[in-house]
Amino acid sequence: MAFIDNFRQSPAPYASAQVRSGASIIAIVCALASFYFSGQGRELPGILLAVVAIIAGLVGGFKALSPRVSGGILSIIAVGLGVIAVVFAIIAALV
Repeated sequence: MAFIDNFRQSPAPYASAQVRSGASIIAIVCALASFYFSGQGRELPGILLAVVAIIAGLVGGFKALSPRVSGGILSIIAVGLGVIAVVFAIIAALV
């Protein structure tokens, strides 16, 4: 009686897991820090952090166009928070 080896399969290709874009995480942290500094009466660091959040969010968004990188939604949220943080810092400076 012959033994047929039906259980042996060809190796499947390995797919690399998606990694989060570091730029999108930095953008979220900078946007939140901008709100904090603006609320504490330090508007200049607040505006600078908001601008960094916008730039890092845009970089993270462009990186998220690659199928290996995730974080596109985070980047869009970070850009939105950065814009709101700039407005918040300007209002805090005027008041």
